[in-house]
Amino acid sequence: MKFVQKFFDDIKPHFEKGGKWEKFYTLYEGHRTILFAPDITTNKTGVQVRDANDLKRMMFTVIIAMIPCLLFGIWNVGHQHFISTGVEATLIDKILIGSLQVVPILIVSYAVGLATEFIFCVVRNHPVSEGFLVSGMLIPLVMPPTIPLWQVGLATVFAVVIGKEAFGGTGMNILNVALVARAFLYFAYPSQISGDVWTYLGDVPTVDGYSGATVLAYGASAAANGTNMMADMAGHWYSGMFDFMNLFIGVVPGSIGETSALMCLIGAAVLVITGVGSWKIIVSVFVGALATGLMFNGAATNSFMEMPAHYHLVIGGLAFGAVFMATDPVSAAQTETGKWIYGFLIGVITVLIRVVNPAYPEGIMLAILFMNVFAPLIDFYVVEANKKRRLRRATV
Repeated sequence: MKFVQKFFDDIKPHFEKGGKWEKFYTLYEGHRTILFAPDITTNKTGVQVRDANDLKRMMFTVIIAMIPCLLFGIWNVGHQHFISTGVEATLIDKILIGSLQVVPILIVSYAVGLATEFIFCVVRNHPVSEGFLVSGMLIPLVMPPTIPLWQVGLATVFAVVIGKEAFGGTGMNILNVALVARAFLYFAYPSQISGDVWTYLGDVPTVDGYSGATVLAYGASAAANGTNMMADMAGHWYSGMFDFMNLFIGVVPGSIGETSALMCLIGAAVLVITGVGSWKIIVSVFVGALATGLMFNGAATNSFMEMPAHYHLVIGGLAFGAVFMATDPVSAAQTETGKWIYGFLIGVITVLIRVVNPAYPEGIMLAILFMNVFAPLIDFYVVEANKKRRLRRATV
C-alpha cells in the first residue's frame, strides 16, 4: 500500500489551495480517505481524543450487515425464476441468473448516486461524505428484480437531490434516502414497483397455474374483494411456499433484499453487537406490528385481518425496514425513550396501512417515512418531560 500512499501524496499539491485542480480537492480527499485515515485534526493544540470508529467505518459496518440479505436475494431471484418456468436448476444456475438481474441494479445505484454526490461536492465545495455507501446498497435491496435500470437511476438522483442534498447533505436529511427513492417510484411508476409479479420472467413462458403474487398482494385482494385470503393462496400449485417457516427464510417472491427475515436478523445481530443499530427500535417495531396484528385478530371483518398476527413479522419488508431503515441514526429518534415510541408506532402504522388500506399492501415504507417526520417532535416531548421531572425533584 506504500506506493498507493505515495501516489496520493505526490498529487496532493495539485489539489491544495493554489494548485491547478484545487476546485476538486474534496474529490481527492474523499478517495484518499477510502484507503487511509485523514491527516487532519480538529485543532492544532490541546488534547486529541481519538476513536477507531468514524463515519466511513460505521457505514462499512452497515454494508457488511446487509451482505447476507444481498447474497440471499441474488439466489432467491434465480430460484423464483426457475420456479416460474418449471425448469430444474443447480445452485450455480440460480446464482448466475440472480446476479445477471441484481448486479446491474447495484451498479446503476452506486454509479448514478456517487456521480450526483460528487457534482454537489464540487459545486458546493464540501467534503465527500460516506453516507451514500449505505444508501447505494439499500436502494437496490428495496427494489423488485424486474425494475427497469433507468428507473433505478432516476429514483437515485431524486433521492440524493431531494432526500439529502436539499437538506444540506449527509447528517442533515430528515427522511431515509433509500425510502425516498422507493417512494418516488411507487407514486411515479406504480406498475413496475407494486405489481403482483416480481419474479424474473424474461421472455420465457411460465408454467400453468403459476402466479408471482406476494402474500401482501393476496391479502390486499382479499380485503378489497371480500374473498378468503388463505383459499386464494392455496389455489396455486406452490401453496407450500406460504407456510410460516418458508416466509421466515424468505423463499418467496418480493423485493431483492426484503424477503428473508432470517437474513435480516443476522444483519440485526451485526448492527446491535457493533453498537451501530439500536436494538430498542428494532424490537419496538416488531412489538408494535405484533400488537396491532393481535388487535385485528380480535376484531376481524375480513380474512386479511384474520391472518395470524405473527405472520406480519415475516411478510413484506417489515423485518428489513425495522433493521436497516428504522434504525437510520440520522432520521430516527435520538432519545432512548423516544426510540421505543418511534419504533412502536412504525410497527402499528405498518399493519394499519397493510390491513385497512388495500391500495398500499406494503405499509413499512410509508410508516417509516411518516415517523421520520415526527421523530424530532417525539424527542422534543421526551426531553421536555424529562426536564419537568427533574424540576419536580430539584430542591432549593
